[in-house]
Amino acid sequence: THSLSNTRVSPKIACLCITGESKLLFTWLKHQHRIILGEADCRFQKLLTCLSHPPSYTCVRISTHLAPLEEIRHKLGEELKKQQMCSSSAQDVSIQILPHPRITDVLLLPVDGPRAVEQLSSEVVVGAQCGSAVLRGAHVFAPGILASSKYMKAGDVVSVFSDLEGRCTRGMTSFQGKKVFVGNGVAEMDRSSIFCTDEPARGVGVRMVEPLYRSPSFDGVLPSLAFLQNLPSVVVGHVLGPRPGERILDMCAAPGGKTCHIAALMKDQGEVVALDRIRNKIDRIRQNAQMLHLHSVKAYCFNSTQAVSGDSLCFRTGPPFPPESFDRVLLDAPCSGLGQRPNMGSTWSLKEICSYPPLQRKLFHAAMRLLKKGGVLVYSTCTVTLAENEEQVAWALETFPCLTLQPQEPHIGAEGMPGAGLSPEQLRLLQRFSPELSWDQAETTTPLQCRADGDTIGFFIAKFLKN
Repeated sequence: THSLSNTRVSPKIACLCITGESKLLFTWLKHQHRIILGEADCRFQKLLTCLSHPPSYTCVRISTHLAPLEEIRHKLGEELKKQQMCSSSAQDVSIQILPHPRITDVLLLPVDGPRAVEQLSSEVVVGAQCGSAVLRGAHVFAPGILASSKYMKAGDVVSVFSDLEGRCTRGMTSFQGKKVFVGNGVAEMDRSSIFCTDEPARGVGVRMVEPLYRSPSFDGVLPSLAFLQNLPSVVVGHVLGPRPGERILDMCAAPGGKTCHIAALMKDQGEVVALDRIRNKIDRIRQNAQMLHLHSVKAYCFNSTQAVSGDSLCFRTGPPFPPESFDRVLLDAPCSGLGQRPNMGSTWSLKEICSYPPLQRKLFHAAMRLLKKGGVLVYSTCTVTLAENEEQVAWALETFPCLTLQPQEPHIGAEGMPGAGLSPEQLRLLQRFSPELSWDQAETTTPLQCRADGDTIGFFIAKFLKN
């Protein structure tokens, strides 16, 4: 009984106990199971709540391969002061820029919100992706606008709403479907300039002046020195541990944030091969590498599941590659993305969500063949499901006996979630960013540098060594 009291009991175990001799034990197990279900339900509700809000800070990765952090921090402060001086809002306040206590290339900027903002009668409706960007400090760009009032002119003050279910038809004059208010702004274009042109409208369509969450806009701010990136995505690069002179593969690289971070950590010495199967995403990776003055990045449009060549003797500069071509491999796998924040509504079907694990395993097989003996493989996702995270780790360890889990540095997230058959020691080697665990803390006045590691997107990291 003492050992069972420290064990999480699954429904399967509780059901198996029906055939046992001890009715007393079965009654106890049912009671424990109800407690666990209650805890799980509470955690799930917290998860849904926090996923609908942005983190309480903006994370900026600094190009420390180009300049020291303190120098960039000072420049960033000066640029944001200029931005404030040009702002039409009279309520602007000084912006804090804080270094992360453990990650040496990260700066944190507090977000103010949710704020009390009065809704106006004139409305603009934007897509869900655009609405999420607005909640994290962006202005509304014209391609994201789906609907506006019939007579909207440049200079009009409008309320911006995000279409939750993707049902607003482009060009509508009003929309009565499910939508959520994200703030007020000033229209930079007439309605006709957005919807009644032969060429797609470009540029800022609505400049936000009273957002629900106030954070600085980084549009055009120090593009080569400050790169917006979620904190767990920065952690991935450090966990991979790239070294100058190595050859590293980023299998699903777009839009290139992690690729460029790997190159920067290598001091741009070596080769970082970035693959993605969509052509315009490859262009984005190359643009980011050029903007960040990184020359070691080589990006190719290619399906990573087919990236292994059958000819082990033929050296190629591009894909497919001979087996054991890379010192380290990052598999930031395509996933259901259920950990992204803010995420106010999801249109995924169960079938779509279940389609990811088989693809992740195909990519894992290719990664293992491309990785050298003694090499490091990092697997990561931006989702919260057990099937795409811990269950994939359990499958990998069983499928590839040469793999062992490795400690991660830095390890600032929680340990892995039980339920996939992994041992407590193995779970401690995993890194799961679970924002719901510290959601109550995020509502307090806890200093930003103390709460940043918990108030993130949902994310998962596993690090393996190929023995």
